[in-house]
Amino acid sequence: MPAPQKLLTDEEEVLIANRTFYAALRTLDMSLMAQVWLHADWVKCLHPGWDLLMGWDEVQGSWEEIFRSTEQMMVSITRPLVHVAGDVAWISCLENVTTASQNDFSSALVEATNIFLRRQGRWFLVHHQSTPLAQPPPDASAPVQ
Repeated sequence: MPAPQKLLTDEEEVLIANRTFYAALRTLDMSLMAQVWLHADWVKCLHPGWDLLMGWDEVQGSWEEIFRSTEQMMVSITRPLVHVAGDVAWISCLENVTTASQNDFSSALVEATNIFLRRQGRWFLVHHQSTPLAQPPPDASAPVQ
């Protein structure tokens, strides 16, 4: 007889969705990125140095451009702070990002906020915003996710 499946908490489910988003970044996988996002005209994304992108088409186009111009991306996450309120959840975390593109390497410590919406039992990313930090915050040594 198979062992009963443990039900995940909302927080655990949101953290899994968040990890999937970062897996798409690390692997430069547009198909996986598309699975993470809600395809709606009101989703938003704000990359460092970019204008606010509104709607799935603009958000998708930005990731396609980033993935096309990037040969490799390494992303590790620390200090994921998750909060769930009904069918909306948000995570604030630190991204340690290193990218390689055409003989150039770039590293940055970035504060990110990811907002998720639950639709039909599944968590979808509806807003991603990130900003580079000049220096690590005092709580940057929290466990890596």
